[in-house]
Amino acid sequence: MRIGDLIDPFRPAEGPPPQTLVAFLTWCLSGSWPALIGAAAISSVAGAMEAGTALMLGLVVDTANGSDPANLFQPPHVWPLIAAVVFFLLARPIMFGLSATANSVVVGPNVSPMVLARLNRWTLGQSVEFFDNDFAGRIAQKQMQTAGAVTNVAVESINVVAFALASMVGSVLLLSSISGRVTLVFLAWLCVYLLLIRWFLPRVRIRAAKRAATRAVVSGQIVDTITNIKTVKLFAHADYETRTAMGVLDEYRESALGFGTLAALFRFCLMTLAGLLPVLLIGTTLLLWQAGTATTGEIVAAGAVAIRVAQMTGWVSFAMMGIYSDIGEVEDGMNTLTPRTRLEDAPGARDLQVRRGEIVFDKVSFGYGRDVGGVRDIDLTIHAGEKLGIVGASGAGKSSLVSLLLRLYQGEEGEIRIDGQNIDDVTQSSLRLQIGMVTQETAMFNRPARDNILYGRPDASEAEMIAAAKRAEADTFIQQLQDHKGRKGYDAFLGERGVKLSGGQRQRIALARAILKDAPILVLDEATSALDSEVEAAIQTALHRVMEGKTVLAIAHRLSTLSEMDRILVMDNGRIVEIGSHDELLAKGGQYAQFWDRQSGGFIQTEAAE
Repeated sequence: MRIGDLIDPFRPAEGPPPQTLVAFLTWCLSGSWPALIGAAAISSVAGAMEAGTALMLGLVVDTANGSDPANLFQPPHVWPLIAAVVFFLLARPIMFGLSATANSVVVGPNVSPMVLARLNRWTLGQSVEFFDNDFAGRIAQKQMQTAGAVTNVAVESINVVAFALASMVGSVLLLSSISGRVTLVFLAWLCVYLLLIRWFLPRVRIRAAKRAATRAVVSGQIVDTITNIKTVKLFAHADYETRTAMGVLDEYRESALGFGTLAALFRFCLMTLAGLLPVLLIGTTLLLWQAGTATTGEIVAAGAVAIRVAQMTGWVSFAMMGIYSDIGEVEDGMNTLTPRTRLEDAPGARDLQVRRGEIVFDKVSFGYGRDVGGVRDIDLTIHAGEKLGIVGASGAGKSSLVSLLLRLYQGEEGEIRIDGQNIDDVTQSSLRLQIGMVTQETAMFNRPARDNILYGRPDASEAEMIAAAKRAEADTFIQQLQDHKGRKGYDAFLGERGVKLSGGQRQRIALARAILKDAPILVLDEATSALDSEVEAAIQTALHRVMEGKTVLAIAHRLSTLSEMDRILVMDNGRIVEIGSHDELLAKGGQYAQFWDRQSGGFIQTEAAE
């Protein structure tokens, strides 16, 4: 096993992420502690060698002072010199090399992907509402920021805190061998230094969290604008979007100025305090030398310690400021990503087993936590293999009904059963694996056309994938695709959200994906709304083949697409108001008949249009 594999970067964490800082950091780093502790131990030994450097310098000086120059390189005087050579050329480089390896090879490259994978896994499990309420760019930025900040905290704690603590302890021991007075002077200085750190760092943490929050808002705003760039251009609102961006950028600038002002004051105080240490230690040792209680080598050792600690003070303090800044970013990321806005599987949830495909809505109600919208008192049985059309004006509850079937939201009352199994008692993944879906706004990944179709069934063969594309009337146009890097056909990337395709092309790829999935339950949500009449006619045959033997729910405004459904469900204000075949509903003369009579080009008018 390579030394870089001591930490498993893709090991999942146990349980959900805690919502308190220390527990959250522990969750992020769980599984890596043996390697982190080992790296800290190596860093501590390297830190202790800083005091050893001063000790060796003092030993060499005292050896030179206490020997005849002619016999300096003869025993016994030569042994301290050899010890110093071995220390500087062998022991010290080895320890510092091991410390660098631990940080740069073991910890750094593994902790960051490990934390990011855990945060991403948790975030993907959040409810649809979580993503509806935030910028996609901000959520992604928070994942990246938090993973980077946790990694920095781990690396810098090893590289700085463990190193500095060991160096300070070694320095105290070395100074105590010179004089108790020198040690007391150093400890007094150290107390002032710690008080300075204690005052500044909590304030750094607060301002860093504010800076991180405003930076994430900037990212979210810019990503939101870029995602909707065609709308921006169509409305000629580049200047408007620039002003909007300037507003959030100004907030970020103010938070950065606040952080920078505090950092500058911190640096000034540190440099003043660091400059005081050599004056105190060397001055005190000189007084002892004058009194005959200190050697020349001890003056050199005290001076070396003072200068090294003074230099390290700035390095450690700024590293600590960075750690506190990162902790502020971790806190902000924790608050953004860990809320429990998610639907969890029930304890002991089992996989859904679909034998026939019967769906029962039993007194189901859901209103998104509001008094309006959603569905009310839905009692409906969709028989196995039945094809049910669903119509209604905008906001009637059609999409809510489908979303509850897919358990994208948790019903507030009643239950939904598939082949007698309450969907609340089965795993969400097994439920959604048994339902194929083609929506009006088809989701495409900026990946090859092949990968977008294989999303329906990743283990399908190339032949099965191409067959699905042909059945969806997608193969011909896919063969003609070419992206900006010259990749062609099924290897061509489709652009973000499939922006390089027409609406009809996107829906044909989505249909191919559903065909390849071959789930026993099929949901069509305006599946042919973006197709022209000629293409729709070509696809209708494929749709009929796909629907054979499946339980189908088809939402449509274009009523001509529903005339061959076994039954048609009419919804209004979240309730079922009519149900029957096409001919039965026309004969009844109710809402469906009114929709049919008022169609213009085969579409139901919205309530606003009415």
